[in-house]
Amino acid sequence: MQLNYLGLAVPFFIFFIALEYYYSRRKGKNFYQYAESVANLNVGIAERLLDVFTTGLFFFVFDYLHKNWALFDIKANWWTWLLLFLATDLVWYWYHRLAHEINAFWAVHVVHHQSEDFNYTVSARITVFQALVRSMFWSVLPLIGFPAVMISTLLLIHGLYPFFIHTQALGKWGWLEKILVTPTHHGIHHASNPEYLDKNYGDVLIIWDKLFGTFAEERRDVKIVYGLTKPLGSHSFLWQHFHFILEIYLNFKHARGFRARWKVLFGKPDDLDPRYRSVLERHLLNLAPGKSPQPTTAIRQYVTGQTIFSLSLLFVTILFEHHLSRMQLVLFSLFIVISLINSGAILDQRRWIFYLEYARMVLVILAIGLFYPNSWTISVLLAVVVLITWYFRPIKRYYFQLLYAGSGH
Repeated sequence: MQLNYLGLAVPFFIFFIALEYYYSRRKGKNFYQYAESVANLNVGIAERLLDVFTTGLFFFVFDYLHKNWALFDIKANWWTWLLLFLATDLVWYWYHRLAHEINAFWAVHVVHHQSEDFNYTVSARITVFQALVRSMFWSVLPLIGFPAVMISTLLLIHGLYPFFIHTQALGKWGWLEKILVTPTHHGIHHASNPEYLDKNYGDVLIIWDKLFGTFAEERRDVKIVYGLTKPLGSHSFLWQHFHFILEIYLNFKHARGFRARWKVLFGKPDDLDPRYRSVLERHLLNLAPGKSPQPTTAIRQYVTGQTIFSLSLLFVTILFEHHLSRMQLVLFSLFIVISLINSGAILDQRRWIFYLEYARMVLVILAIGLFYPNSWTISVLLAVVVLITWYFRPIKRYYFQLLYAGSGH
């Protein structure tokens, strides 16, 4: 049986997240906030899911560039592997730095910095948009002459190592602090304190930050505050992904002249007018600035169940990717994405979520019909759809009574 063993990354990550959570509770530390952790995992689930459709594409692009446009034909040996490791780490540094300094790139990287926690779930906050932009930078490597197989192998290391430095549980690493990017260094990178802004961009080696003047050491007199300088105030899956793109759009729309519009796209985030963020929050979120509703027990239980199911379905989808039909793969993917949007909207206690619940029900019925395509099954499923559609309003009312009872919504 042909399996996609990349699916095993899901239980691997969950194991270490659970281990860190247990450690933080045992030590009486507050590494995890419930809603933050769910929002972090939602972003990570979406990225892992979309990787099913994009990973082969990135390899194809690297391979095409190497075979048709490479300046040199570099063969694999110990010193070219070492050279490629240094090259990938250097490219990562400059991609990461420019992702903080250029609005068009920050729009796809900002999601990674939205969490006000710093733990293993934060490492999951990578979007497929960021992966696309990052691959533009990687594309210089096959042009130099490194084969796609070598590049892809090292990028797996560059993808794995950062996971382990998104934690407060490991402390300082002694003399390794002088060479490697450690949890201490990367925690500073995720800080919103003025003293720590735009520092420590490295992925594996900290030497690039020291070389290019972006290194910052941890200060005992400064308590780290994680997240954005202006907190997001929402756990909405859609808002997390698109709020900064919308800010760029409004700034670009109201900019006058070519230079002003160029600055909107390729200037620094600080160059944007902050008033447009408030306008968007007022019209699209209708939330008190910087605040998000506290989840009730019912919401926690329901969202936790959804998250566990989404993770399980993600694991099955990736592992058995080669045994699923295209339609099954699309249905599973749509169900997961709708579930991610739904759980974020539930945490924000939105009223439109029941329409997503209805859409998920339709997808489940379609999936059952695909797996068991007989007339009796299809007749029963159609009857269920008709009944739920007929009693849509009373079911919706009862749904909200169960879910939002005691929340003031």
